[in-house]
Amino acid sequence: MKSQWIILGTVGIAVAFMLSSFPGIFEERVDYNTQIKPLLNKNCIVCHGGVKKASGFSLLFKHEALAPAKSGKRAIIPGDADGSEMIRRLTLDDPDERMPLDHPALKPEEIDILSKWIDQGAEWGDHWAYQTVEKPDIPKIGTFWSRLGIAENDETNWARNEIDHFILDKLKQEGIKPSPEADRATLIRRLSLDLTGLPPSEKDVLDFTTDKSANAYEKVVDRLLTSPAYGERWTGMWLDLARYADTKGYERDPGRKIWRYRDWLIKAFNEDKPFDQFTVEQIAGDLVPNPSDAQLIATGFHRNTMNNDEGGTQDEEFRVAAMLDRVNTTWDVWQGTTFSCVQCHSHPYDPFVNDEYYKFLAFFNNSRDEDVTSDTPTLRFYKADDSLKLVNLRQFIAKSIPNPQQASIQADYFTKLARTMEPKINSHDFDQLVNASLLDAKYFGFQDKGSARIKNVTLTGRPRLLISWGTKAPDATVTFRQDNLAGPVLATVRVPKTGSTGNDTIQLIPLPPVKGKHNLYVSLNSPTAPKDWVQIKWVSFQPSLPNQPLDAVGESDKLLLDILNANPEQTPIMLDGMGDLARETYVFQRGNWLVKGKRVMPDVPKYFPAMDPKLPKNRLGLAKWMVSREHPLTARVAVNRFWEQLFGTGIVETVEDMGTQGIAPTHRELLDYLAVEFMETDHWSVKKLLKKIVMSATYQQRSEVSPELVAKDPFNKWLARGPRVRLSAEAVHDQALAVSGLLSQKMYGPSVMPVQPDGIWQSPYDGESWKQSTGEDLHRRALYTYWKRTAPYPSMVTFDSPSREFCQLRRLRTNTPLQALVTLNDPVYVEAAQQLADYMQKHGQSPETQIQAGFRRLMLRDLPPKKLSILTRLYRSTEAHYRLKPDEAQKLMAREDASPEQAALTVTANTMLNLDEVVTKE
Repeated sequence: MKSQWIILGTVGIAVAFMLSSFPGIFEERVDYNTQIKPLLNKNCIVCHGGVKKASGFSLLFKHEALAPAKSGKRAIIPGDADGSEMIRRLTLDDPDERMPLDHPALKPEEIDILSKWIDQGAEWGDHWAYQTVEKPDIPKIGTFWSRLGIAENDETNWARNEIDHFILDKLKQEGIKPSPEADRATLIRRLSLDLTGLPPSEKDVLDFTTDKSANAYEKVVDRLLTSPAYGERWTGMWLDLARYADTKGYERDPGRKIWRYRDWLIKAFNEDKPFDQFTVEQIAGDLVPNPSDAQLIATGFHRNTMNNDEGGTQDEEFRVAAMLDRVNTTWDVWQGTTFSCVQCHSHPYDPFVNDEYYKFLAFFNNSRDEDVTSDTPTLRFYKADDSLKLVNLRQFIAKSIPNPQQASIQADYFTKLARTMEPKINSHDFDQLVNASLLDAKYFGFQDKGSARIKNVTLTGRPRLLISWGTKAPDATVTFRQDNLAGPVLATVRVPKTGSTGNDTIQLIPLPPVKGKHNLYVSLNSPTAPKDWVQIKWVSFQPSLPNQPLDAVGESDKLLLDILNANPEQTPIMLDGMGDLARETYVFQRGNWLVKGKRVMPDVPKYFPAMDPKLPKNRLGLAKWMVSREHPLTARVAVNRFWEQLFGTGIVETVEDMGTQGIAPTHRELLDYLAVEFMETDHWSVKKLLKKIVMSATYQQRSEVSPELVAKDPFNKWLARGPRVRLSAEAVHDQALAVSGLLSQKMYGPSVMPVQPDGIWQSPYDGESWKQSTGEDLHRRALYTYWKRTAPYPSMVTFDSPSREFCQLRRLRTNTPLQALVTLNDPVYVEAAQQLADYMQKHGQSPETQIQAGFRRLMLRDLPPKKLSILTRLYRSTEAHYRLKPDEAQKLMAREDASPEQAALTVTANTMLNLDEVVTKE
């Protein structure tokens, strides 16, 4: 026995000697992402990152960090912290040598962890959000026997689905227990507000509370998911992301008719359009094969960018501004990444270099919108007579071309021309101007003996010139010449007179057959009125319709012109320019669009999976890459956003930033699990994702909180209680209309103008004014309200709605006295209170029962005695006041026969609409 102890002791000494010789092998590994990267970002990367590389040293990428600096020394030598210049500089006493320079020294424990990391090999790590999403294992809960259903266990009894397993796993780590299920009235109100943005009716609550079936709650979920109000609620959320508005922004902020895009969103959500398809159609619906009207309208997502119609501005500057906004918004909405700063320099914290911004921008650079006043390109919706003309034109082409395939191609081409007025050259691109100018910096205009050049036009197979122009001059004649002002004459044409409405005329000019690419020159002869301007808005060189005369305008040409000169309704869409209209993309030096650097081609950041070579290098290929299974961000970002809408805070709180500077996820494995389920199991179905979340026990918990729970988890990070969140601006508005019985069920159509105080709009340039709607349009849901960017609907802004000049990823909720002033004084809420008071009067015999009836309508439960007593006291004192001053009651009720009782009930109803619990989802 003694010899055995001797042997064991000898082995122990040998093991101890081995461990002391190799200390890095058995000690706990330092994690780059959670321990090292935050230290570097906080202390080092400002001087040694994407923006600035002091001494030639950068910590943004591994290969840069391990390379020799300008001094020739290596700051980081993997496995040798003592030999690494970085550690030496961090530990110096000389303030001129110690790093970080001019900032407090790192703490000893921070230097120790950096040293340990280097000694362990300085392993780099990819940020979690940039790694391909892998499905994690579902944590086990309860006991072995309870999982088999043999024994009872609190955890297995509480959990409803896989989400709860992840939540319970984290709660156990924090020493917290979940809350029990909310009562049914609270639960159905929460669910209804979350899924439809509207409160449930009293009948809905009664049906749910009396339904004793096992799937009673699931039946409510399914009913709400199929409600038309569902699409309206989630469209309201998406409009912030799309920066949707009914005006163009900037100084003049004139109107824009793009409401069809909002209607497309409502239908897409209600149809449960798969999120990958939803994404592709908004980014590149115009590029899918044979796009439908709906797919073209979907591209309005990126036509919500602002236009600057102010005189004196440069169209190209604001075309570029819109294009930059599209890049930034695409990354914000689908990638949850702060990509915008890469416009000027490489990202200081995330692995994106400067030229990758412009490679990404190249996907958008060929879009045909150019900050022109007309907002083109647009999709045109012809009235019945003009639609019939378009049908006749297609039939004519079909009869004239024997080959059915060729006939179909030609018919589609001219239909696209008629529906979109593209392709065309906007006249702001004319150059070499003589006695000419851009009128109001918008459209080309010239006077007698004036001229200009239209450069690099391919004329092969394009013997028809379409031109939009007009003048007040009686005998203005324009000559078109080839190659120079003395070159061959292609046409000489009298300019049509501008009509009384000020609209220009679209004219077709036959051209002789010319091959190749040429410069064309236009010159004006206007002897009678030499100072009158001839304005040209655009020109377009087109093939000829079949069986038309070469040197004259044929009957079918006239039919086409009739269609083009119609004045149909329009909505802005995205279209790309091809051939002569394609653009080259360059890096902007320091982000300045006037200083161009090297040319780049469309591509995605190298840090992400490469695009499939089979995908086209355009917006369609880009969109498909974004929703590919390998892409690390799109599904995570979408799931996180929908989670945030239900719980008030995302799994990653910084919904706008999943990068290295964003707040770390509270439940990373849950986020990845839901992201994989969203893509693979649910096939990108948003309704299935939302159902999965709301069916969880986590979502159904009570929101009441104990002092102990507040102490342990004040912000409900670990979700041991249900969400309690102030309602959105839209929900506050819609709830007031719904409970008062005023809410209109009307869907779709142009935006409406409900009651708004005078003087909000100041539109000196275009003279627009708020024209109050009538009838049921006064009481439509909030998302239909006309949205002027420079003067948004005031009550919505008070409840944190954005102006929508740019993409808004997350509304930061505030709590201010202004909000109470809105719900107490805004005419919309006063009218709602009047209607609610009428309901209360009909459903109670005494003030107490009337107040209870109103509160039940609002909150679907009875008032506790203390609150009932307070509200009754308010009613009685108010009634006494109005008995003394009946004129004030008449003024409040806006009618001469108003009684003090009605006025007092209105004040009481108005007070209830303003209660914290009423404007809160509990």
